[in-house]
Amino acid sequence: MANPSQREERSHSQVINAEVRIGHVHLKVADLERAIGFYSGILGFQIMQRIGTSAAFLSAGGYHHHIALNTWESLGGDPPPPGTTGLYHSAIVYPTRPALAAALRRVLAARISLEGAADHGVSESIYLRDPDDNGVELYCDRPRELWPRDARGHLAMYMRRLDMESLLSEPPLDVELPVGPPDL
Repeated sequence: MANPSQREERSHSQVINAEVRIGHVHLKVADLERAIGFYSGILGFQIMQRIGTSAAFLSAGGYHHHIALNTWESLGGDPPPPGTTGLYHSAIVYPTRPALAAALRRVLAARISLEGAADHGVSESIYLRDPDDNGVELYCDRPRELWPRDARGHLAMYMRRLDMESLLSEPPLDVELPVGPPDL
């Protein structure tokens, strides 16, 4: 029979299936309507279902839910104090840099403060807080072939200042750019 350290070592050597993914985040909120205003009204998630005045399920693209919000244990509650354990942030992946720029414009138009912005080499990220003080990361990945690698080929992420001016210069999503000169 394997001793506990051998079992632990063996369990750490097993690699999870590459198709496994994080399905959704379920957040306790103090005010459901305020949270819906942020996630749906500002970030643009669609309300898929509501359970009375206590819960809502939101999605991008018609999926059953990517974000669930509830007040079952938190109605009128306060966020956890600093220095406690819990969720650091949820991360919302945008499919393209222009889509991330559009989300950033909506956040700025709503006068939501940014906590930070970073270029991680593998992605570009914007950090903010939702109305219940939950951390939220909005980001888009770079193509895998552009991810930084060290001399041995291992992933070498970093944290550098994000060029916000460049990000905000991305064309709005509803603007079609010409393919080339009209005479080609």
